Amino acid sequence: MNDVSFPVPLWVWAALTIGIVVMLVIDLLAHRDNHVIGLREATLWSAGWIAAGLCFGLILLVWQDGEVASTYYAGYLIEKALSIDNVFVFALVFSFFGVPDAYQHKVLFLGVIGALVARLVFIFLGAELLTAFFWAAYVFGAFLVWTGWKMAVAKDLEVHPESNPVVRLVKKIVPTDTRFHGARFFTRVGGRRVATLLFVALVAIEASDLVFAVDSVAAVLAITTHTFLVWTANAFAILGLRSLYFCLAGLLRRFAYLHYGLAVLLAFAGVKMILAETPVGKLPIWLTLTVIAATITVSIGWSLLTTRQGRSDERPRSAGSAGVGAEHPCPDPGGERGAEGGQVPP
Repeated sequence: MNDVSFPVPLWVWAALTIGIVVMLVIDLLAHRDNHVIGLREATLWSAGWIAAGLCFGLILLVWQDGEVASTYYAGYLIEKALSIDNVFVFALVFSFFGVPDAYQHKVLFLGVIGALVARLVFIFLGAELLTAFFWAAYVFGAFLVWTGWKMAVAKDLEVHPESNPVVRLVKKIVPTDTRFHGARFFTRVGGRRVATLLFVALVAIEASDLVFAVDSVAAVLAITTHTFLVWTANAFAILGLRSLYFCLAGLLRRFAYLHYGLAVLLAFAGVKMILAETPVGKLPIWLTLTVIAATITVSIGWSLLTTRQGRSDERPRSAGSAGVGAEHPCPDPGGERGAEGGQVPP
């Protein structure tokens, strides 16, 4: 597979890691009081994260060249688009478990850390497979095309977070109290240390993101196998996922046709990966950027236009990596969903 190639000194990896940690610490300190995040605050944070991601591309432009920067932007855009689908699942999990608004940021913060670690592992494993075995591109490409098709045709099936095998396993292994105890993940009940319902919600978020990570990492690997570019594109897109959730939580019903756009992006990434190992070769980066930008714009514009005119006959759903949709209520970031001591629905 033809790809951009440039050395990345160890100090650059160290500086990037320190920068990510600093940004996470600032975010954590800004929300240490577990306050309810309003739309204005979420919009400002989201704008800040997006600016950081875009500025990093400019750094690559100055440090390397336009091809490297364009490759990064292509990966960043497709990862950012796919992350919107994560928001649907987050809304479903929080709504199902009735997670109080004030504690949602804490769950998402730890969820993002878990997502970064999972993606880092998948990136190096996936890049190593694609480098060592040319046929891995056909496997990954076929997987992305299949996932895109499944996302496009899946019906509105209801998703039950409590049925997630990881969640069920944790509840069997770890003694769990089906109530919230403030912002604590663990507490003592009757002298015994138990997990709270907030911890179960966190496990549901982490488990669902593991499935999303497979698709998103594979999609970016279809653009480039350079681990530094794949990692940074994923990292900067995921870092803003919490703010993106609070920005879009009240607008999810407007994105009725977004899953079609995401399906097209996944299928396109799969075809691109397969073609790279054929005489056709790697598609030019300008074409990749054009397809990604046009697909996102059309799917979101189509959704907003039809829902505004009241002609949408389809409710928004999470097609997700699991290949199933989910009709679910969307939580109001400024509302009063959930209650201290609330119990998980039967």
